[in-house]
Amino acid sequence: MIKIYTVSGYEEVGKNMTAVEYNGEVVIIDMGIRLDRVLIHEDVNIQQFPTKELQKLGAIPDDSSIRNRKVVAITFTHGHLDHIGAVAKLAPHYPDVPIYGTPYTIKLAKGEVKSEQYFEVKNPMYETEYGEIVQVSENLAIEFVRITHSIPQSSMVVVHTPEGAVVHTGDFKFDNNNPLGERPDYKRLRELGKEGVKVLIPESTRIEQPTKTPSEAVAQMLLEDFFLYEGMEADGLIATTFASHIARLQELIWIANKMGRQAVLVGRSLAKYTGIAKQLGLIKMKGAKAVRSPNAVRKVLKEVSGARESYLLIVTGHQGEPGAVLTRMANGELYDIGKRDTVVFSAGTIPNPLNRAQRYVLETKLKMRGVRMIKDLHVSGHASREDHRYLLRLLNPENIVPAHGDFRMLTHYAELAEEEGYLIGRDVFVSRNGYMVEIK
Repeated sequence: MIKIYTVSGYEEVGKNMTAVEYNGEVVIIDMGIRLDRVLIHEDVNIQQFPTKELQKLGAIPDDSSIRNRKVVAITFTHGHLDHIGAVAKLAPHYPDVPIYGTPYTIKLAKGEVKSEQYFEVKNPMYETEYGEIVQVSENLAIEFVRITHSIPQSSMVVVHTPEGAVVHTGDFKFDNNNPLGERPDYKRLRELGKEGVKVLIPESTRIEQPTKTPSEAVAQMLLEDFFLYEGMEADGLIATTFASHIARLQELIWIANKMGRQAVLVGRSLAKYTGIAKQLGLIKMKGAKAVRSPNAVRKVLKEVSGARESYLLIVTGHQGEPGAVLTRMANGELYDIGKRDTVVFSAGTIPNPLNRAQRYVLETKLKMRGVRMIKDLHVSGHASREDHRYLLRLLNPENIVPAHGDFRMLTHYAELAEEEGYLIGRDVFVSRNGYMVEIK
């Protein structure tokens, strides 16, 4: 019998954690954090917060339901903080259990562990290549299947059991024209469908959108359409996006070079994510520079302020997060932002009340300073309803446990599954945080 522990991420978008058990052995998939619960963002060191404080706030998963189980492996689908941000807090609960992920993901996870201030994390971490099947116990093996998302080297995690495969999608989209060259491994997905998928655990973030999520190439076209025409006549240009969105950052650097401007990335997280990406050959920083220390940030922004037409600033703060660079600018700090400047938002608002409120405040402050704003030059990194329908037909799973969403999102996924011939309660199971689904 296979058991799916829906530890966390089944009542919210964030703090994702799932566990798959067969014959008493467990594989954990993801250990994420929910950022809006602690009013922090990509530029803040999460590991400075005590574990008990984070648990009290509901910011990290409550893993008590599996803490006494025999865990044989910890796996990560990709490097976003809502999937790896709690590793330094929770991995010590499973001493010496190995952690697996793609190279970019593991390097980011090591960074979280390195900055941990309260625990020593002794779990070995292994960089796993796509297509490699790792035997983690006598009965269980894990595999990482290449997929596309808004961060490099994202993967679907497959747990192979004697009863069939358990496929966790992580966050994904089917992007066939990604500017960085990444493509989904359709061949392997079809093979898995023929071999037999016992359980599919899919994300549900955009399940209500009755369409197919556009390629990242569309975002590149939107950005070029503005910057290479209207932007050529602008004075100060400021772009903001997710620090982990390496493809988007690469596009902005390319665009700056075409405009004859220097791209300057400002913020600790931008330097962190691009630094690791450069190390792995995932981004080309030609003509660009990233600054992270407070002194370097103040110095470079002073330089840019005196020659705005020569730079394209790329900053953190698209959600209006307190302490992020764009928020501080809007507050009158760091840079005299005003009528000479145009701010381009190349990111959507994360769908929760706090982010919507913070973004509203940020936009209001920028308007009061006379800043021109260009919003929504962006495409999502999450699959929409028709992408999920296609995945169901590729994999033909026997059972489905929707994940990564609030109850409304999970039930919308269940409705789609019923359209494809499944039945809620028979082979589609809508769960909650801290529960367990038995697959008989």
